[in-house]
Amino acid sequence: MQGRERRIQREIDISEDRVGKTGALATPAIQTVDLRIGRDEVVLTAVRDLALGTGEARLLLGPSGCGKTTLLMTLAGLLSPISGDVVVDSVRLGALNRTQRDRLRGRQIGLVFQDIHGVAGLSALANVLLGAFAVGLPQDRERAMHLLDRVGMASLAKRRFETLSRGEAQRVGIARALLLSPAVILADEPTASLDDVNAERIADLLLAIASETGAALIVATHDQRLRDRMGAIIEMERPR
Repeated sequence: MQGRERRIQREIDISEDRVGKTGALATPAIQTVDLRIGRDEVVLTAVRDLALGTGEARLLLGPSGCGKTTLLMTLAGLLSPISGDVVVDSVRLGALNRTQRDRLRGRQIGLVFQDIHGVAGLSALANVLLGAFAVGLPQDRERAMHLLDRVGMASLAKRRFETLSRGEAQRVGIARALLLSPAVILADEPTASLDDVNAERIADLLLAIASETGAALIVATHDQRLRDRMGAIIEMERPR
């Protein structure tokens, strides 16, 4: 059996084992159903039947080009799968139209992407609060400041976004993703621009927030520093 097939079977075995021990698998925060993903006609099937309950975490580890970002974008409903479906908080993304997917994503999924998206001219704090503004929810300044403090950015809360370094901007993006206490946190290379101290801080923060709020956490990275901090690892390979 090839290495990729062994990893697929391991994921399936884990799911079956959880059903066997409990008699019924608790409703996952996020799961995939016979999912096949791909881009540019390249089909990736290394991860199937993935199911995470509340507070669970997975690390997607693999080299650039292996499909980690494609998988995360599919889980977030930003890309359509080749076949199969993604279920978030008991809602099938495939059954939703684009507007409905956008609304669910804004309220239930916290996204931390490698490409940093912020609004120039607004402060770091205002950029965090955009997460609530975008979906029409109240802007909780106290929680926003609390999250900025936890990512080490409270002292720069009033700094305009375009004046921040890449690492600082990335930490603002993480705070924004956590603002609404999402059911699922998807993070793509969250420590890529960070030194060892801040990489450790962000990894601990994501795990702590997931544990505290009951969110499912999926982190995609090639950063080996995260391997020891997340117990459940799915290793992905570059498609051949």
